[in-house]
Amino acid sequence: MKIPEILIIETVHQPGSLASVLQVIADAGLVIESLNALKREQGRTLWEITLEMDEAADRSLYERIDKLSNARFMGKSDRVFNRHRGGKIRVSSSLPINTNEVLRDVYTPGVARVCLAIRDNPASAYDYTTLGNTVAVITNGTAVLGLGDIGPLAGLPVMEGKAALFASLVGINAIPILMDAKDPGRVVDIIMSIEKSFGAIQLEDFAAPECFEIETQLRKRLAKPVLHDDQHGTAVVVLAALHNVARRVGRRLEDSTIGQIGLGAAGIGIVRLLRAHGARRILGADRNVLALERLESLGGQRATLAEVMAKCDIVAATTGVKGLIRPEMVRPGQVILALSNPDPEIEPIVALERGAVFAADGKGINNVLGFPGLFRGALDARAADFTDRMLMAAAHSIANLAAGSDLVPDALDPAVHAAVAEAVRAAATA
Repeated sequence: MKIPEILIIETVHQPGSLASVLQVIADAGLVIESLNALKREQGRTLWEITLEMDEAADRSLYERIDKLSNARFMGKSDRVFNRHRGGKIRVSSSLPINTNEVLRDVYTPGVARVCLAIRDNPASAYDYTTLGNTVAVITNGTAVLGLGDIGPLAGLPVMEGKAALFASLVGINAIPILMDAKDPGRVVDIIMSIEKSFGAIQLEDFAAPECFEIETQLRKRLAKPVLHDDQHGTAVVVLAALHNVARRVGRRLEDSTIGQIGLGAAGIGIVRLLRAHGARRILGADRNVLALERLESLGGQRATLAEVMAKCDIVAATTGVKGLIRPEMVRPGQVILALSNPDPEIEPIVALERGAVFAADGKGINNVLGFPGLFRGALDARAADFTDRMLMAAAHSIANLAAGSDLVPDALDPAVHAAVAEAVRAAATA
């Protein structure tokens, strides 16, 4: 698994110094993710170089950099840890509590009036509390990123990151909830016992196949939006990307043969939404027989990896297996979306070299484009659930906002999320 490693390098401020360092990195076969000059003084420059490195990467490059006459390896940066130190989210008051009158209004005794109003009209809680702007982001840590079942506590940094994105992109209060339970029935019961605190529920990093039962039961029992982001958020952004791909290559998704490699949460979510959108022929490959049966229940056809690569015009892969798609499997004219993070099933540049007409990975097609606007729109509409109409409205909006040759728009553009939210709200209230 590729995890960023951040090196601190000092170079002499003269031509060729930085180039010699970069050549050592290139000779080690490593990709530079970012390069920043931290400071320059007394004829020397301090650089922060972020590399994509997995466990097998050659760490001897540190020594080789240190042996250069015009550079020194100073160590590794704590940048990532520093950005997590103390957590990435906080709760703050939405109004200043700076007089006794305000104190008495927002707390005792004035708050009693609002409590009684909500007792008499529960729907007014959406007006007088944070209920209509608060989402529970819940995990049991059984499928965290590409790390697998690392437990709920180790998954908390991901949940905090999700909450921070909700807050910064669409102004939603998102509360991470860690759950030490794996049995679907117990998970559902625990969520049902706390759901009244939240206007909507986002399930995150629950492993398949349990995630399907958990979501199904919650949607049956709750009259509020429930979304398993690994399924539906991913599917929305994939559908958006495929809209633009199909438009540019002159194909209709409905007429294309689509292959889905990997039928876990994300893969099944993609198949389900594509079928709802009208895709007629979807082939799916997975080693799990139950996953293949689930595919067939959605109208897909089981196939092998080789058959998917040989027969499909469009291929999406969500297996978590680095390098699963060999270069020789790619056919000229295919569309390849290798979506596993942090390591794709095939590097996009390799797929393009083998003749793919389009290729992308999970770094570019990221579900952060979907979930903020989906929940903002659902909460604004006070929707009782997420419908396919809402999911497809989000996908169409994302696709239409992509500029130039991009498959999807900038995930950090607040205007994108505002447009997606409005599209979802309109679909929910139509």
